[in-house]
Amino acid sequence: MVTILIVDDDDSLRASFEKLLVAEGYRVHCAANGLEGIALAERLNPDLAIIDMKMPGMGGLELFGRLKEVQSLMPVIVMTAYGTTETAIEATKMGAFDYVLKPFDIPSLLREIAQAAEAGRFMKSTVTMGGTGAGAIHGGGEESIVGTSSAMQEVYKAIGRVAASDATVLIRGESGTGKELVARAIYQHSDRSRRPFVVINCVAIPETLLESELFGYERGAFTGATHRKIGKIEQAHGGTLFLDEIGDMPLELQTKILRLLQERSIERIGGRETIPVDVRIIAATNRDLEGAIKKGRFREDIYYRLKVVTLSLPPLRERKGDIAILADYFLKRHAFELGGGNPGISREGLRIMEGYEWPGNVRELSNVIQKLLIFHRGGAITQESIARSLGQDAVGDVSRQDPEAIIRGWVRGRLGRREDDLFERLLDECSRVILSEALAATEGNRSQAARLLGISRPTLHARMDKYGITVGARIKGGHDGDQG
Repeated sequence: MVTILIVDDDDSLRASFEKLLVAEGYRVHCAANGLEGIALAERLNPDLAIIDMKMPGMGGLELFGRLKEVQSLMPVIVMTAYGTTETAIEATKMGAFDYVLKPFDIPSLLREIAQAAEAGRFMKSTVTMGGTGAGAIHGGGEESIVGTSSAMQEVYKAIGRVAASDATVLIRGESGTGKELVARAIYQHSDRSRRPFVVINCVAIPETLLESELFGYERGAFTGATHRKIGKIEQAHGGTLFLDEIGDMPLELQTKILRLLQERSIERIGGRETIPVDVRIIAATNRDLEGAIKKGRFREDIYYRLKVVTLSLPPLRERKGDIAILADYFLKRHAFELGGGNPGISREGLRIMEGYEWPGNVRELSNVIQKLLIFHRGGAITQESIARSLGQDAVGDVSRQDPEAIIRGWVRGRLGRREDDLFERLLDECSRVILSEALAATEGNRSQAARLLGISRPTLHARMDKYGITVGARIKGGHDGDQG
């Protein structure tokens, strides 16, 4: 649960604020002045602070500075009346997450608080790299980039090389491959790790709002612009700006981003002042930028400015040797989060996972395992449960893919493990698929399946037991005929 510290000398405002935020699921602590606020921050280590700019005794700017000494990565939102807007802007330039105006627009305020809490989590949550991610399981506020394959080893090396520089980085990869985690790892290993890490998702923000979110605006710039607003780029001053899904950025905004990349300066909407900004830029996309350039949807000059350093993340289907340790990592992580035990995955279930193509990549694997744990009812997670979670009616549905593609993918995923029994295990996998398909074709009739395959019923039964194949995996309702 996110803990929020509120510092304001107005008793009724604090009470109203606390009631509102508690109803939204936050844990809230309040202080009536700056000294109380600092004491609470030192004792509670809150995730976010919301402070008033104008209070008796210690003012908002001094309080902001003291809070940053206590916890440098804690986002701080400042509250201000119209008469103290310039002071709030100064606090934002000093590193405050943002400011909000009294009286509050409640929906807008809640969105701002949610964004600040998420930003704080990004900055404080350590991203570990390599291996099994075992250190990130027990509530330590860590997340892991997991994998021991040669492809992931190259990613780890690239992160290490680029983190120490200020070079612009373009992270490429399909959706769900972990681009945001890589961006955070670069940030956390950089010299800017004690400064802001500001995330802008170019898809999640409506096109009509994206420009003002990025660049801010001056008072009177458009209808409803009643005060100056600092944009996310200025908020990232001294730190890192992560432009996620930059391949989807509207063409008209790309010109302004080009100026940022070339000159490290911006102009707010409706403004004439050139504002220098010191930001390290990391961008990510799952788009074919070269194709977008040919179609006139992405500027070629921005493309070359972005790709000073390019990190390409492999899809999960190209590193199937990592599926077992990823599955184990997510089992442990989600079991801990759900407050339950870790049931493990059966050997046959793991084979189903390793034979699947994972179009949603690591994110899909995480979601599938979380779903499996939520509906789990005891024992190791079976191949039937996994098949259902993958949207297949039965285990054998995996075999309806191109057989050669399955075999090739299965072998590629194991070559790096140096398994002594690889050939025998491959034969077992092929046998399992053949038996599953024969049972499906005969609607679970074991006698007919045995005749179809040219083997005896006892041999069929023995192989079914060996590979953990059950008729129920393929048959919905009805009876087993002469299955015996």
